[in-house]
Amino acid sequence: MSTADVTSVPRRSAQPADLLRVPLWCAPTLASLSVCAAWAASIWVAVHLRADSTLHMAALFVHLACLVVGFGAVLAIDYYGLLWLSGRKALSEVVGSTAPLHLPVWAGLGGLIASGAFLHPDLSNPLTCVKLGLILVLALNGVQAGVLHRRLAALDGRPATRPLLVWGAVSASVSQVAWWGAVAIGFLNSRR
Repeated sequence: MSTADVTSVPRRSAQPADLLRVPLWCAPTLASLSVCAAWAASIWVAVHLRADSTLHMAALFVHLACLVVGFGAVLAIDYYGLLWLSGRKALSEVVGSTAPLHLPVWAGLGGLIASGAFLHPDLSNPLTCVKLGLILVLALNGVQAGVLHRRLAALDGRPATRPLLVWGAVSASVSQVAWWGAVAIGFLNSRR
């Protein structure tokens, strides 16, 4: 093959879809920034918009429904993790079974953030501020949990390494503490 043959190979031109693709290493950072922006926007709306009683009741219903959807999916994912830890399920089964549950987790969490903006959160109450912080922790933990899930799926039947196991345990613990903490604070605030 001559030099002319090598240099005459046509290059593939960039397609519009290629311009929108984000490098895999960049995706969690962009997702985290998006989560922070949505969280901040929700707080901004809560401060600047006063919902009437009808909108408040609708938002409360959506809030509770999203809690059931999001937290229910998280509990199912953690239950599958316990089945794996107890030796009743293979890691590949758990990863495959929990993959579809990420959508309801994110739908529930997104719905909680959006509907919470219309529930008149009292930002002068320290407990409310803690709850809002827990929600942000939940969402950011969800971003890194997605990365962990992809890494576990890539094992393709091989055993998980100790760092992945520790990562999974920490991620599940943070998730449970943040979800239960936010639920408890929401309950306490509703009694006022």
